[in-house]
Amino acid sequence: MMFWLMLILVGGLIGLFGLWGILKSRHMDIWIASYIRTRKLRQSNARHKHIYVCLADHYEPYFNNVTQEVARGLVDNWVEQYRKVASQFSDSNGRPPQHSYFYPEEEYDEYVLQQIQKICEDGFGDVDIHLHHDNDTAENLEKTLNGFKQLLNEKHNLLRRNEKGELIYGFIHGNWALDNSRPDGRWCGVNNEIEVLQKTGCVYDMTMPSAPSDTQTKTINQIYWAEEKGHCKSHDTGERAKVGKWYQDKLLMIQGPLMLNWKNRKFGVIPKIESSELSGDAPPGLSRVKLWEAANICVEGAEEHVFIKLHTHGLQPKNSQMFFERNGFFDLWSALDKSFKNKPEYTLHYVSAWEMYEKVKSLVEK
Repeated sequence: MMFWLMLILVGGLIGLFGLWGILKSRHMDIWIASYIRTRKLRQSNARHKHIYVCLADHYEPYFNNVTQEVARGLVDNWVEQYRKVASQFSDSNGRPPQHSYFYPEEEYDEYVLQQIQKICEDGFGDVDIHLHHDNDTAENLEKTLNGFKQLLNEKHNLLRRNEKGELIYGFIHGNWALDNSRPDGRWCGVNNEIEVLQKTGCVYDMTMPSAPSDTQTKTINQIYWAEEKGHCKSHDTGERAKVGKWYQDKLLMIQGPLMLNWKNRKFGVIPKIESSELSGDAPPGLSRVKLWEAANICVEGAEEHVFIKLHTHGLQPKNSQMFFERNGFFDLWSALDKSFKNKPEYTLHYVSAWEMYEKVKSLVEK
């Protein structure tokens, strides 16, 4: 009898260590406790939901160091194809899907920005700032961001100004390494990046989620306030956004859904990670839409407003092929139509990243 008890105990321990090894291999150990602890936040009693959908694109025409001719050709094709397919869909207010181009400073191309500017002026999206950097300093980062926002505004009439007339913007960090959050210190270098972003006019960040990267935060499925703590990864935790509590000295973090997909399991046992990414390997579908809604990302005190921030690297070949040649955009917007637009208990809103920020702000400032 003792032998069998020992055998069961040893087997259980082996199983636990094996499970922990799997979690560590996908860096799920960073956020799995938060996922379990916040399950009640994902429950909603709202009788009618306003669903706000934003697609934040890490829009990189020179990905993989392609030539100027290739990069511009990719953008020309994108603009033509996107306009065609997006014109076929609208939200509950009759507005077409909005594409948010987070454009990388280090890949600036006047021609490319002119094409994006045109499609945005035609009502199909907006532009904000993306940046890849490595071994940087706070001083250089401040100079880079200030210079780029001025260029986008003065040359292309992009971005926007606050009530004081100051240029403000939204941000996504390249390689997910916001606030020097990689353990090896690569792809950033600035421990006080949150402070620099605020100093240069950044009012919201949409970098997260980054899973399965080790840059992922403990805080998941939330809209929350990050503040500079004087060390790397200051945005790891923060105060949840709440109606009536607006901060001028903190950075608003708008996260996308991060869920476990139990209907899609590796080896039939391990659930896949739903990180709200759209790619050639992760095309849209009705089952994913349900998970995005189930993440229930909202402002505390305004739970009837649910925010779904998706992300992609739209110009990477396998992803653009998924969107256009494999009808990924058609499938995405059809699934959103079926899930929300044509049901009386929902109102579907297609918004740009900036408009999502503005809606959050209107709720929090009440």
